[in-house]
Amino acid sequence: MSFFGKILDKLGLGTKDAAAATPAASDAPAPDNAGISATAPAVPTPSVPVAITEVDVETQLNTLAAANAEKLNWKVSIVDLLKLLDLDSSLTARKALATELACPTEKMGDSAQMNMWLHKTVLQKLAANGGKVPSDLL
Repeated sequence: MSFFGKILDKLGLGTKDAAAATPAASDAPAPDNAGISATAPAVPTPSVPVAITEVDVETQLNTLAAANAEKLNWKVSIVDLLKLLDLDSSLTARKALATELACPTEKMGDSAQMNMWLHKTVLQKLAANGGKVPSDLL
């Protein structure tokens, strides 16, 4: 699993099993083919839309922060955000995450710039993957 995939998973935004989201063929009623000739065109069965659930990222992270003994400010710090999710927040891990998310090369050489870029990008990607993130953090 990718590093960002672990973040999604910790927040409940990980990819769900497609089989769980789509009803199995055996769950659908069998079509009534009585009176239909063999040459009649098949009628496509409509697909069932699957609801996308939105995860309130802010609420989840605030709850984790309140329960944490350390005073972690996930709203401004990628290190604190990773610590709240019980993920590796080391420089090596952050560089790996930045590489995974295609951080510009010029920011990779300066850990402060990389961290700021990484924090903003992670929050944007959380929002793009079904996370409800406050607009002021994007």
